[in-house]
Amino acid sequence: MKKNLTLGLQLFLTFLKIGLVTFGGGYAMIPIIEREVTEKRRWLTGEELLDVVAISESTPGPIAICAASFVGYRTAGVFGAFCSTFGVVLPSFVIICLIAMVLDAFDQFAVVRYAFFGIRAGVLALLVKAVVSMFKKAPKNLPAYLIMAASFVAVAVFSANVLVVILSSAGIGLGFALICRKRGHEL
Repeated sequence: MKKNLTLGLQLFLTFLKIGLVTFGGGYAMIPIIEREVTEKRRWLTGEELLDVVAISESTPGPIAICAASFVGYRTAGVFGAFCSTFGVVLPSFVIICLIAMVLDAFDQFAVVRYAFFGIRAGVLALLVKAVVSMFKKAPKNLPAYLIMAASFVAVAVFSANVLVVILSSAGIGLGFALICRKRGHEL
């Protein structure tokens, strides 16, 4: 019981820190989650985190909250999921409440507009790092490249629904895996 409480507190504090220092949403949090969860704490492997991100993208809700919930659950069960989710949500909730109280005055300061200009540039860098990191861990074979290219074109060019693209990609991947398995090949 004490071990579970300690782990829950560690999950809460880790995701509280992630929620406090990350701007730009869930995708910008992925590199920080990766560093904290796989490299620093070793709660999950890189491949397991890649699976968590994939599941988080395909489930309803913000990716950071889903990822925190999945990491917490994989680490310490339901209690861990609660602790990590509460930790990642708390900073945003407090900040939004504070901003809402002073919203009109907050937008008038040029320094705030300039800060958000810089924050957007930094978030873009975090997003690019997340893409590169996930690409390095993703399977490197023709079916994976075809699914990736088709998904990108569907979303970027045709504005396809992301959920449809994710479910279609999962179905195509499953189909490729079954065909390869039937032929005695490995993906």
